Amino acid sequence: MTFDVAGVGASCVDQVCRLPVFPEAGGPLAKVRVQEQMRTCGGQVATALATCASLGLRATYLGAIGDDEDGRRIRGELAARGISLEHVETSAAPTATATILLDSTGDRIVLWHRDPALRYPPDRLPAAVIAASRVLHVDDVDVPAAIEAARVARAHGVPVTCDIDHVTPGTRELLQLVSHPVFAESVPTQLTGEAGLEHALRAIRRVHPGRLVVTVGEKGAIALEGDSLLAAPGFPVTVVDSTGAGDVFRGGYIYGIVKGWSLERQLWFANAAAALSCTKAGAMAGVPTLDEVDDLLARRS
Repeated sequence: MTFDVAGVGASCVDQVCRLPVFPEAGGPLAKVRVQEQMRTCGGQVATALATCASLGLRATYLGAIGDDEDGRRIRGELAARGISLEHVETSAAPTATATILLDSTGDRIVLWHRDPALRYPPDRLPAAVIAASRVLHVDDVDVPAAIEAARVARAHGVPVTCDIDHVTPGTRELLQLVSHPVFAESVPTQLTGEAGLEHALRAIRRVHPGRLVVTVGEKGAIALEGDSLLAAPGFPVTVVDSTGAGDVFRGGYIYGIVKGWSLERQLWFANAAAALSCTKAGAMAGVPTLDEVDDLLARRS
C-alpha cells in the first residue's frame, strides 16, 4: 500500500492530572489535590498521524514501542484509528510515558520519561515504504532514525516535515534534511541566538531554502516563505487541555501539503485543527475530524 504519510518518532502513554493550580515547592502549594486524572495515548508523531488519519489520510507509523501493557495500549489505539503498524519496532525497553499536569486554564507541564534503549534501528527502516509515501513526518525524539528516514525521503523526492521542539546535538543535521520545518516557538531563537522570531527565521533562511513555520500557541502560527513573512492568527476557543495542540497542528499542516494547498490555507486549516484539539482532554483524544475543522473555518470566515 502507498501511504499519504509515514511517521518516524515518538508515541507514549500519558497520565493526565487536572489540578486547580500548579504546585510550588516550599510553600502552601507544595501539596495540591488532583481533581481528575486519566490515561490516554499521545506522543508527537503518533498524535500527528492520528490527526492525519482522522482527516482521511492513509498513515503508517514507523516508531519503537515497548513489549508491555502500555505498548499494547498504544498499538490498540493507533490500529483503531486505521494507522498501519506493519513496520512498528517492538522493543525490550519500556514504552515511553508522560505525566501531564493541567491547571484550570488548560496550560500544562509535561514530565516525560523515555528509556534511551527505546530506539528504531535506522538500518531496519522500510526504505521502500518511505520512498513511496507522499510525505514523511519526523520528530526530534529518535534523532538517528529520523535522520536516516529523512535521507531516504529526500533521495526519492518525498517532502519531509518535522516537529522540532527543542535543540539537540542532532538538530542542525536533521534540519538540513527537512524540506518543511515546523518549529516550536522557542527553537528558532535557540538555534540562531537572534532576538525575535522574525530575525531568527531570517537567519535560518540563510542556510535553509524551504518554508519555515513556527507555532506560537494561542496566537496561531507564523511562516517565512521566500522573503515573505506570513502570520496566521489562532482561533479563540475555551481551552480544556493544550497538550496535543502542536502535534495536531502538524497533522493539519501535512494534510494541506498532501492536498497541494497554498501556505496560507495550510496555516489556517492547521490552526483550526489545533484550536479544536484544545477543547478536549488528552492528546489523541482531542484529535478533530475533518467536518469539525471545516465547520470552524466556515464560522470564522
